[in-house]
Amino acid sequence: MAPAKPLALIHARIVDPGTGELREGGLLLRDGMIAAHLGPADRLPADTEVLDCGGKCLAPGIVDIGVKVGEPGERHKESFRTAGRAAAAGGVTTMVTRADTTPAIDSPETLEFAARRAAEASPVRLAPMAALTKGRQGREMVEIGFLQDAGAVAFSDGDHVVADPKVFQRCLAYATSLGALVMAHPQDPGLSAGAAVTSGKFATLRGLPAVSPMAERMGLERDLALVEMTGARYHADQITTARALPSLRRAREIGLDVTAGISIHHLTLNEFDVGDYRTFFKVKPPLRAETDRVAMVAAVAAGEIDIISSMHTPQDEESKRLPFEEAASGAVGLETLLPAALRLVHSGELTLPQLWRALSLNPANRLGLPQGRLDPGSPADLVLFDPDAPFVLDRTRLHSKSKNTPFDGARLQGRVLRTYVDGRPVHVRDGH
Repeated sequence: MAPAKPLALIHARIVDPGTGELREGGLLLRDGMIAAHLGPADRLPADTEVLDCGGKCLAPGIVDIGVKVGEPGERHKESFRTAGRAAAAGGVTTMVTRADTTPAIDSPETLEFAARRAAEASPVRLAPMAALTKGRQGREMVEIGFLQDAGAVAFSDGDHVVADPKVFQRCLAYATSLGALVMAHPQDPGLSAGAAVTSGKFATLRGLPAVSPMAERMGLERDLALVEMTGARYHADQITTARALPSLRRAREIGLDVTAGISIHHLTLNEFDVGDYRTFFKVKPPLRAETDRVAMVAAVAAGEIDIISSMHTPQDEESKRLPFEEAASGAVGLETLLPAALRLVHSGELTLPQLWRALSLNPANRLGLPQGRLDPGSPADLVLFDPDAPFVLDRTRLHSKSKNTPFDGARLQGRVLRTYVDGRPVHVRDGH
């Protein structure tokens, strides 16, 4: 097979999270890599294909931490094929997948199955996480070394908190010896058990079981004490309350290797969106007060919250069409992550480079991946998008098998025009 011709993407607004710049220019792609940055006067090789981006934004592809795919066990909710298509349509070029499958990804065999299925069916990259304990039951540590060798980029039991501090300490200590990243869900499991919303006047008026925001702070402080004890590399999957930020700051001040993330739903929605018991807005942790949402956006802008993710959690209609208290938690987000996040840009709360630092560069750096940047020699995983294109979201048109999005019917701005993985287009919007 003849090598592909070089591709020049010209007349673009380059969103560079590494330099923090938004500038006019272009990129030259060759052999699946970014070969060079282009200026208006640069000459191109004679055989170069040229795509005029028409002034639209060109940025690194999104590295989305915490994507739930139903294989194995729940393929009716989401498969690697449908998740991969949704990711490509949303500008996500690397899915960092969770281990909360049925059965859990807790052995090299199940991890290799997931990697093989993704390679066969998904047009975007897969970076799999593995469970931290066997069956995600919080009792017995997995074989971290073997799973690392099989390709696990991090270890997490998802929203199953390892309640026994001695077990969690052992996991952290062993992970430290191997340089493995542990991702945890900061939440006191006793206080948060059975909760559907955040405590407060609204929860009381709705008569729903609630959890105090202090449960997140208490869970985080326990985790950070054990991180201090063991020296582990630690990532909090979601910090959603202002009360948890001082603990995070103190951990960094004393030199702990700690990062934190948040879902796009907690940055763009609040507790009142639950409204009349709308279960598509039931997520975990529950949506917070508007004061918390505003504080979290400011924390992203300041770099205190490092990573924004979709926390893509597909649920079928039967799981959601239930009374609020009984309905399953979670929302799909691979295709809505970018347009929802652009709300924060259009409101002036974040710049495009700040947003891409949290969507691409920081998650790639935390996981040791070469993606998420525009440096020459980096993989040509890119997204071309129009940040201003308005549309009304119709959940029935999402590529995901499950359609449980809280943004159904919402007015959004921001359309993905093209998505590239290794310099090859994996998604092209009609007419682009």
